[in-house]
Amino acid sequence: MRQTWLIFSQATTVALAGYFVVGTLKPEWLHAPPQAARVVPTLPAAEGAPPRAAVQFSFAAAAQAASPAVVAVLANKPAPSQREIDADPWLRFHFGKRPQQQQRPQTGLGSGVIVSPEGYVLTNNHVVSGATEIRVQLADGRDTEAKLVGTDPETDLAVLRIALPAPLPVIHPGKAGELQVGDVVLAIGNPFNVGQTVTSGIVSALGRTQLGLSTFENFIQTDAAINPGNSGGALVDVQGRLVGINTAIYSRTGGGSLGIGFAIPADSAYQVLEALVKDGKVSRGWLGVITGDINSDVVETLKLSVDHGVLVKEVFKASPAAKAGLEAGDVVTDVGGQPVRTPRELVNVVAALKPDSKTIIAVQRGKDLLKLPLQVGLRQPQTTDDAAPE
Repeated sequence: MRQTWLIFSQATTVALAGYFVVGTLKPEWLHAPPQAARVVPTLPAAEGAPPRAAVQFSFAAAAQAASPAVVAVLANKPAPSQREIDADPWLRFHFGKRPQQQQRPQTGLGSGVIVSPEGYVLTNNHVVSGATEIRVQLADGRDTEAKLVGTDPETDLAVLRIALPAPLPVIHPGKAGELQVGDVVLAIGNPFNVGQTVTSGIVSALGRTQLGLSTFENFIQTDAAINPGNSGGALVDVQGRLVGINTAIYSRTGGGSLGIGFAIPADSAYQVLEALVKDGKVSRGWLGVITGDINSDVVETLKLSVDHGVLVKEVFKASPAAKAGLEAGDVVTDVGGQPVRTPRELVNVVAALKPDSKTIIAVQRGKDLLKLPLQVGLRQPQTTDDAAPE
């Protein structure tokens, strides 16, 4: 037994000595390759490009898949006056306070995304608003005049159409509703008119509202670098699929990116596209109330029996809400089976309904829960708002 123990201890000593020697001189023999270098399946290479494998830390395949469909939008329009800049949140956001002598005619301030084989291009309304001529430059060098199909200032979206020989490069739609904070995204556009540029980042936040940029706000926030000229460009996922239309940046000076950019979710953009192509306008539902948030003070003051929902402060005469029987003091908790918790949510839910359609609105009135039949009205753009003034 003593001899066996001696042999075991000597063998263990030799093995440990060998391990430390190898660990010092050849550590790679003892460890698996880094996960980041593992080869993973990739998207097909762009037409004419040799196929190659992608590694996890490269997003080249996504960029190659999406970039051909991202275009530069050259919109020729007169320079805005300082009064126009001060009155328009979009102009104020991008231009700020500048001496009048610096206000020159604008050209080449945006990007766009080809979203259909028929040549429809999504971009921002503020890129083409007031333009006397619009041209589109494709990534492959082609240049053509673009026709303005329609605009929707309330979401800051516009649709253009170009006529070029088929096939056109078309971006693949993604699912913005499946995005999560922390997902990797790429921003593709034409910043400062230097040419097509791809930047990367993550989804920093979802559902950003109350930025004062448009009536209907549900922005994706990202730290992917978005600069002037990126407006209307593509925000894509790691598969190169469109998840957003880049729209704005946070900047103290109206200049470059500070790591806070905003994009309109692609599903909202496609809804606007469909409406503008089909009808030339976007029709939205209207309720006809002035509303407010509910908090502990409001619950205590008004002796409400619920602590969530949207408080009705005033009902417009002859409005759909009045015809449905809503009253001041009611708390709206649900519209068409969809819960609402804030005035902004109520506006968005009702706006998504078709005018003249019928639904059920649930309200708490005192201790009674009422379900009232509602015939949705037609919202008049930029004239009425279901949310209380801010």
